[in-house]
Amino acid sequence: MSQHAPKPAARRRVLWINLGLVGAFLLVVGLAFAFLRPGAAAPAASPSAGETPGATAAPTVRDDSHVLGEPGASGVTVVEFLDFECEACGAFYPLVESLREQYAGEVTFVARYFPLDGHKNSKNAAVAVEAAAQQGAFEAMYAKLFETQAEWGEQAESKAPLFREFAAELGLDLAAYDAAVADPATLERVQSDQADGFALGVQGTPTFFIDDRMVQLQSYDDLGIAIEAALEQRDGDKGVG
Repeated sequence: MSQHAPKPAARRRVLWINLGLVGAFLLVVGLAFAFLRPGAAAPAASPSAGETPGATAAPTVRDDSHVLGEPGASGVTVVEFLDFECEACGAFYPLVESLREQYAGEVTFVARYFPLDGHKNSKNAAVAVEAAAQQGAFEAMYAKLFETQAEWGEQAESKAPLFREFAAELGLDLAAYDAAVADPATLERVQSDQADGFALGVQGTPTFFIDDRMVQLQSYDDLGIAIEAALEQRDGDKGVG
């Protein structure tokens, strides 16, 4: 862990301040979508103590997985399987951004695709983000789609033209973007994330893993609590011997 990382108690105090800013919104909107809406399935069961879910089936992170920002120094990794059209994912987006800011330089955050069949534009959105990623703009398009989700989500017609407009707004090379969208390998990259998710027991979105363990979300602050617990465990492990 970084030499100047805050002590666990200090981290916890600042964490509650940040969570309070988004807590009311997430509690009312995020949990309602996460646990009640069709297509945003309830969390899968937690693994038994000591069990690493999917360890023999698929890794939670691959070499080509998309890291949000810079990797953290602590060794703790948070992985989210998400669907850009999923309203629960959109509701959790501000929380993830808050936690990224809170643990910048300390925790690694990874985003992986898991488009749901019930969403007409979820694959189009994931392909758009992956096409942008090929120009080094994964995070820019990731943020753009969540910030504009209300404009295009839950629509029957294809929103691929709108996603192309977003690519233009981000200053991407549109010829290269179009070629990436049309390339079957781009969709295959999205589907490879989804296949790993299925192998790991992902049943809906968002589903989070911390250090290869699936996180149960009972309330909006559970993700932050789980990150803090993982960091304290790492601190304890480093203090041994």
